[in-house]
Amino acid sequence: MSQEELLVLIYKKDEKAFTHLYDMYSKSLFSVINVLIKNREEAEDVLQDVFVKIWKNIDTYNESKGRFYTWILNIARNTSIDKLRSKNFSNSQKNLSTDNFVNLLDESNKLSNKLDAIGIQEFVKKLKPKCIEIINLLFFKGYTQQEASEELAVPLGTIKTQNRNCINDLRNYLKV
Repeated sequence: MSQEELLVLIYKKDEKAFTHLYDMYSKSLFSVINVLIKNREEAEDVLQDVFVKIWKNIDTYNESKGRFYTWILNIARNTSIDKLRSKNFSNSQKNLSTDNFVNLLDESNKLSNKLDAIGIQEFVKKLKPKCIEIINLLFFKGYTQQEASEELAVPLGTIKTQNRNCINDLRNYLKV
């Protein structure tokens, strides 16, 4: 079946055509999604979402604006990016498996000792409590400034300003 014949059947919402569409494009779309998502199960979920979007939005495809493959590839890419930016996805990436948690506990003592060895912990303790909280979120927990803003229920601009001020305070303590 040619792509043109397939498109005619998909416009008519033919379920066999949808199966054929999936067979034709699922591997190439999955490889694009998997490069962005980097988690096989999540990438498979995104692939399913992509095909649902293709099915529901086929009427928006316009041949004069580009090839069909480019259109579905953009749907896959945009859906992957949406998934990466979603709060649930980013939070799931921050959760630790039990295996990692045990190792983290062992390593935390080593890290704490290293921090003590260079004395950084004493300098961080000298900061204002708000600074300690912001530095903990941004630098030790890996939050983005936007995520820290949401976590602390503080405007993004305030987080950026406080972060800059806190780093300057830390530099002053370190005399750097």
